[in-house]
Amino acid sequence: MSKPGGEGRKRGRLSRSGDFDRAYRDGRSHANRFLVLYAFPRGDDSGEEVRLGVSVGRKVGGAIERNKVKRAMREAFWAMSERLPAGYDFVLVGRSDVAGLIDREGTKGLQDSLSALLDEAGE
Repeated sequence: MSKPGGEGRKRGRLSRSGDFDRAYRDGRSHANRFLVLYAFPRGDDSGEEVRLGVSVGRKVGGAIERNKVKRAMREAFWAMSERLPAGYDFVLVGRSDVAGLIDREGTKGLQDSLSALLDEAGE
């Protein structure tokens, strides 16, 4: 069953801790005040799919606040999907100020912050 307005399939997600660890260890990182972006090119057998993992620490707030922030981060990331290179794993880490950014500027502020990281990364 697909969500209204959706593509009918789940977006690529990182779910195993080993995938996160590989992106942290071997990927390139780019950071600003609100976000840290890790980009890791997967091997040839991985296909063209872009996968995303999201991490938000307890400094951001309680579970409800963290889940709200993670949803907003995923939405901002996938809204920029045309800029993303195929075959990469990305891990997006929300820093403690990210909730304030979302409250002040919404998804647009998050997209601007992420866009700056993608520009810096050359992705």
